[in-house]
Amino acid sequence: MGYAIVWLVDIVITLMIWLIIASAILSWLFAFDVVNHRNRFVGQLAYFLDRATRPILDPLRRVIPSLGGIDITPIVAIIGLNFIRILFMRLASGPLIALLG
Repeated sequence: MGYAIVWLVDIVITLMIWLIIASAILSWLFAFDVVNHRNRFVGQLAYFLDRATRPILDPLRRVIPSLGGIDITPIVAIIGLNFIRILFMRLASGPLIALLG
């Protein structure tokens, strides 16, 4: 059971990292008019990515100032999520696996 919880936490953090990367790439594609945001599929994809990444990025956007129109909050969020994943794997996974098996 402990292995499953450790695996699930690792997968959720990895998925959030990939969603943040996809959201950043899609925002660049919007900014440079590569994709049309009026396209139904692209609009739904952008809406999903925005809703999925907002709980992580919005608190960071309140703290980190804008650097001349460049949003660095995805980079900070990815570094923070990797830090949390490494910290969890090093500190909590061993006792969790030992406790739950």
